[in-house]
Amino acid sequence: MTLRAAGRFVWFAGEIVVIVLNYFLTAAVVPRAKRRLARAAWLSRASRRHLKIFGYSATLSGPVPRGGLLVSNHLSYLDILALSATMPAVFVSKADVRRWPLFGWLAALGGTVFIERERRTHVGAVNREIETALAEGALVVVFPEGTSSDGQTVLPFRSSLLEPVLRGGQAISTAWIHYELDDGDARQEVCYWGDHSFFPHLANLLGKRRVRATLRFGQFHRTTDDRKVLAQQLHAAVSELKDSRG
Repeated sequence: MTLRAAGRFVWFAGEIVVIVLNYFLTAAVVPRAKRRLARAAWLSRASRRHLKIFGYSATLSGPVPRGGLLVSNHLSYLDILALSATMPAVFVSKADVRRWPLFGWLAALGGTVFIERERRTHVGAVNREIETALAEGALVVVFPEGTSSDGQTVLPFRSSLLEPVLRGGQAISTAWIHYELDDGDARQEVCYWGDHSFFPHLANLLGKRRVRATLRFGQFHRTTDDRKVLAQQLHAAVSELKDSRG
């Protein structure tokens, strides 16, 4: 571990103490009816604090959503921080993320809904959670690729988590995330995929000078009630954001 990475890891640990105290002073004590939105707001504040540790900066384009469903590509454990720092949101993520050190714990405190995709009955329970969050006015973020990648392409979208927005008719937005490093290969050193192990990956990333992100947002106009067709259309919309020069 480099000296920069070691120093930043200590900084990271200190920030954990600060944001947990903030959590129990705010999000954990609000009335149950407002708890989901309060936890999303807490995660947004925590994300902004933690991203500073990585020397993070972001370039945004397009209308930033505030409610409804947001569909995004998925590259790294930083995605939740990057999107949450931009706007408070409730995230839906694979159950594996909950077991990630630090990031999984933060995600759980922030109200992330974890899904075990191998269990079909669990998908139904998660969809009910999504419906409730949407009805409460939250922005709900899903990663329909179902896994992270190196970002060279947008992987095919799964349709199982799109059912709530079909039934509820809420607004749908799209997002595309991209990372760059001045002193490394973001596809390997920011993106978290394949055979990467969490702590070695994080230690290496903490040693980088800075992480630069591009976040592009788009509005989506639904024209179908077919979930699988909707997944294909959303995949095309996110791919269009990727190929855009805007």
